[in-house]
Amino acid sequence: MKYLKHKIYGSIFGLFKIFPIKNNRISFIIDSGESFRGNLDYIKKEFEKRGNFEFNFFYKDKISLNAFKNLATSKYVFLNDNFFPLAFMSFKHETKVVQLWHAPGASKKFGGSVASQDEIEMLSKISENTDYLISSSKKIEDYYSEAFQIDRSKIKPLGLPRLDYYFENHDLNKLKEDFFKKYGFTSSNKKIVLYTPTFRDEKKYNNVFDYLDLKKFNEFLGDDYVLALRLHPKIKDFYTENIESSEEYIDCSDYPSEQELMMISDILITDYSSIMIEFAVLDKPIMFFVYDLDNYLKTERGFYYDFEKTVPGKLVFSSDELITAIKNNDFDKDKLSSFTRTQFDAIDGKSSQRVVDFLLK
Repeated sequence: MKYLKHKIYGSIFGLFKIFPIKNNRISFIIDSGESFRGNLDYIKKEFEKRGNFEFNFFYKDKISLNAFKNLATSKYVFLNDNFFPLAFMSFKHETKVVQLWHAPGASKKFGGSVASQDEIEMLSKISENTDYLISSSKKIEDYYSEAFQIDRSKIKPLGLPRLDYYFENHDLNKLKEDFFKKYGFTSSNKKIVLYTPTFRDEKKYNNVFDYLDLKKFNEFLGDDYVLALRLHPKIKDFYTENIESSEEYIDCSDYPSEQELMMISDILITDYSSIMIEFAVLDKPIMFFVYDLDNYLKTERGFYYDFEKTVPGKLVFSSDELITAIKNNDFDKDKLSSFTRTQFDAIDGKSSQRVVDFLLK
């Protein structure tokens, strides 16, 4: 039977709707790996400033009757990712279900923009049971409406809560020093070039050192820069080091905080990853190492904008072009401000405050 597991979730949930709503109870729907938790943490901290609230975490992959009861009796329910059982979970009208979505802005097409008709129907059911979808900008409303199959009236451009992280007090020198120490790297005075390649469906494009000449990188840039490589989890299946062991770089794929990495990095090298949207907020150089651009644009799911004209930085297609651009500080930063204005209505460290204010008022 189609969606049987999700329908069972909905049926169990329905049993607990006999209990009254607790106005100070807030639930967060999350997986046991607690991925994509950032927005939820910032919303929790903001509610803690406002009064005596009770917080519950509903784990998607753990069945607990008490968890279902807490969820059904919550005044506010927050999600940060997809949760398909929501299509079959109708909350009481007093409860507000809020999708925060973990990714900033809109870049690669997703959800209803690339889904089958069957998947689109499922997304529509989920959105019927969602009260609000929080976005970072009014300008991406059409994209989100299509991706989530949700009515535009439910989309509220209040900001990305976890973006507030960048407006907190951070000792960048200490963070950078600890980073180098963690990886046994002695040259802590060097600038960090963070490289975050995207996973490709076509296997041959996933081994980054087939395309990035690390020996040349270190030869021409090594006195001033160190390469920090952060791999997409799926790339690990294809990734092999075909470089000399003497060539220095840092594999920081296991580093717990991507935001911290962005804070301490001086330059971002990426390709098609949405990390560019968040990094753009920091007003630091971004380079796009797109050695497979033609193939990617033909075979992958596409973008909500003209990639070559819009991305906030210089496009390079070879190691030589990449190295030369960094050496000459040729980053094409002119597109940064227009890009961030499209992706964010406000960059002020008050996103969490706006979301909670909106809900409480």
